[in-house]
Amino acid sequence: MRLIIVSGRSGSGKSTALHVLEDNGFYCIDNLPAGLLPELAERAFLHTELLEPKVAVSIDARNLPSQLKRFPELLAEVRSRYIQCDVLYLDAEDEVLLNRFSETRRRHPLTDDNRSLAEAIGDETTLLAPIADLADLRIDTTRLNLYQLRDSLKLRLLNQPEPGTAFLVESFGFKRGMPVDADLVFDVRCLPNPYWKPELRDHSGLEQPVADYLAAQPDVEEMYQDILAYLNKWLPRFAASNRAYVTIAIGCTGGHHRSVYVAERLGAALKPTLKNVQVRHRDLS
Repeated sequence: MRLIIVSGRSGSGKSTALHVLEDNGFYCIDNLPAGLLPELAERAFLHTELLEPKVAVSIDARNLPSQLKRFPELLAEVRSRYIQCDVLYLDAEDEVLLNRFSETRRRHPLTDDNRSLAEAIGDETTLLAPIADLADLRIDTTRLNLYQLRDSLKLRLLNQPEPGTAFLVESFGFKRGMPVDADLVFDVRCLPNPYWKPELRDHSGLEQPVADYLAAQPDVEEMYQDILAYLNKWLPRFAASNRAYVTIAIGCTGGHHRSVYVAERLGAALKPTLKNVQVRHRDLS
């Protein structure tokens, strides 16, 4: 059995996550009272007609605060029954959440006559801390549109051919901000930049002209080898510590050339030795 617990602050994309999981064969329950989690997991595990049941539940700020405080012990009870359970936590910057509520005119579950929307969003962080602290996978949806969020969920949660730690090598551009869910960040902005070559500017690090240019630069090869040596040494130890997800972020200025090239090479080099390696380019349109 596989159980996915979806949580996060209101407006961060939890409904989208449940829809994606439902479309991929999960039985989904929104706003489950946290205290029912162990019983639900046991019933689904013992009484389902499916050979490999898949269940997803949303547990968020609509729960009673007393139930949310108990989340660590409830999760431990589920996992003690040898049920594969992943905790997904979605979040976004406060200003983005404010804008999303303003655009949809939805009511935040914590707002009332004495609490403004901004205060409710802040209070929700404290309320959900017991879940956020135990999240196996965190996704920041600040700069993701609906389709990008769906793609990210499919890549991270559903594209796991083998059990064990899922490693994501992700390129990004610093000008759009660092990925807040990255576990390891490597800055490659010191490397020669193909952007300043007019004939390469409109190509990406996925294309041969840029790859050929970067492959011929000694600094690029030296940094690549240093990063690869570090990852080959330490990523197996992340896996040995039972981490479900590890994100390795490679950043350059715009996220189109150097970081893309280095991320692609690292992903290809890591796949033969690690079971589950994925590559994603955040800022390539």
